[in-house]
Amino acid sequence: RTLTIMASTTGGACASPGCTSVTSKRLACPKCMQLGLPPVYFCGQACFKKNYNQHKTIHTIAKQMSATGITSTRKTPPDGIICPLDASLEMKTSLPSWAHNYSFTGQLRPALLSPKRTVTNKNVKLPDYASHPAGVSDSEQRDRASNNSIRVYGPEELEGECNLRYACAMGREVLDAGGKACRVGVTTDEIDRVVHEACMERDCYPSPLNYYNFPKSVCTSVNEVICHGIPDYREIQDGDIVNIDVTTYSRGGYHGDLNETFCVGNVDADGRRVVQTAFECLQSALAMVKPGTLYRDLGSTIHRVAQANKCSVVRTYCGHGIGSLFHTAPNVPHYHKNKAKGVMKEGHVLTIEPMINLGHYDDTTWGDNWTAVTRDGKRSAQFEHTILVTKDGCEILTARENEPVMKWDPDLVQR
Repeated sequence: RTLTIMASTTGGACASPGCTSVTSKRLACPKCMQLGLPPVYFCGQACFKKNYNQHKTIHTIAKQMSATGITSTRKTPPDGIICPLDASLEMKTSLPSWAHNYSFTGQLRPALLSPKRTVTNKNVKLPDYASHPAGVSDSEQRDRASNNSIRVYGPEELEGECNLRYACAMGREVLDAGGKACRVGVTTDEIDRVVHEACMERDCYPSPLNYYNFPKSVCTSVNEVICHGIPDYREIQDGDIVNIDVTTYSRGGYHGDLNETFCVGNVDADGRRVVQTAFECLQSALAMVKPGTLYRDLGSTIHRVAQANKCSVVRTYCGHGIGSLFHTAPNVPHYHKNKAKGVMKEGHVLTIEPMINLGHYDDTTWGDNWTAVTRDGKRSAQFEHTILVTKDGCEILTARENEPVMKWDPDLVQR
């Protein structure tokens, strides 16, 4: 066994029992990281090898928990949620097992899920988490443990076939395809099918699929769902607001991430207000993006726009760096008086994705371990772009066609 060097910074005590040495380098057990366990650190290779037989009992326990159905990651969806495509409508629209005694905050109810879709295009490049039993991204785990800086992307990574700009363009095309399918009577599972097949047609992997065991290829968040809604057999209703969150992973090994909220049928005034406010919050934040802007300052601008429209800003979830990793530095909080670190520089690539609520900003998570909803049951809306910080501002890499600067047009989100 060989330790993985995670960083050159000094840290705490060695993980070996009885060892009193301080770690001069953060040398982590690679097997723990592979199994999705929190990394532990040792003072050196010799100490690690001497105590490995005792340490590896942790790996055995983790494997046993996984084999007996005890969740190895808090994101693993529970059993009793999937039924076949040819099942009866009554079965498809029945509640999943976790929901029978669950106390919901709003009117929305989940249905069962279709079986997980598979990659049918041999040209699609798989991210490292695609086949991991717990959906763990080893590359992200290493990055979190060792990376203290924000990556700067150059022309060689942005340009060319299947690179970062291409991944973002494909994400836009896939979201447009999913948005066209969004209408009254269509299930969010059907939107997932459209998105998945659109990814396959473009030689892209749908980044959400199996990411920490997320079971679908896209997130669909309806009404009081803030984010991470799982597509299911429920039909979209007249008056729903539906967010579709797409991320594509190109053959070049880059992610492009974006989302939009759509008004389906006859949406009431409050629903339209929160959708437009979410759009304008992102629009106002993008206007601030340029070299020298503090990441923490975006939240104050977003807060002012939301507050002026009698809405609130979700605090639990944030924007993030993106590129060769799905999620990386920087963290981009959207709320007022946050403590985000970092200053924008030319070449930074990130998402801004404020989640805006009609009521209070507090959230909770359904028993499927993914779906985030408003604690008061009121509706939430969101828009997101992947952006590149340029010399004198920013470029929206996931922009709509012929819309380099965001412009509100209610017809574009009406379904």
